[in-house]
Amino acid sequence: MNSEVFLPALKEWAIICKALEEGKQIMLLRKGGILEYKDGFKLDYEKFLLFPTLEHQSTESIRSDYAHNLDTLSWDKFDGKRNLTLFAEVSDIRRISDDSVLRSLEKYHVWNRKYIAMRMKYNPKQSMNMIILRVYKMIHPIQVYMKPEWSGCKSWISIGIFNKDSKIFDFSNPVLEEDKFHDVRRQILEILT
Repeated sequence: MNSEVFLPALKEWAIICKALEEGKQIMLLRKGGILEYKDGFKLDYEKFLLFPTLEHQSTESIRSDYAHNLDTLSWDKFDGKRNLTLFAEVSDIRRISDDSVLRSLEKYHVWNRKYIAMRMKYNPKQSMNMIILRVYKMIHPIQVYMKPEWSGCKSWISIGIFNKDSKIFDFSNPVLEEDKFHDVRRQILEILT
């Protein structure tokens, strides 16, 4: 008998999910959305689905060498469906409050300087959370229908799936090989020390 299992999902720009899936970046930079303003972003889970969204993403926020990928991301053809193809495990989390450190991390993400500066100024009492993720591509993507409660400026949502085997994360392949992931992780952490 199949039972419903609820899995946490982190909403992230579709373009960032694409960069994570391609191994172009292994980190997220988060401060929190409007609904999280007072307390800032909280990392509620160590393992979660990545839920791609088009909310707030724009060409003006992405480095010019990667912005062309925005043209490939549209939900019009999905009739309210989303295929969730990625999940992530948290490797490291660090708080960053120094703009110069963020500038040193530029080659490890696809956001541009203007967007990073704007995010640093937003809710200035909160530090930026830099989260290094080990990202996996699921062999069997999860198809979900959009729900109204998933929209808006919130980071975490809960995805209900019917699955007789709740070990859905076991059926995945790492985006980056182990050695490559640890090499990039080491480079990022060295910048922070």
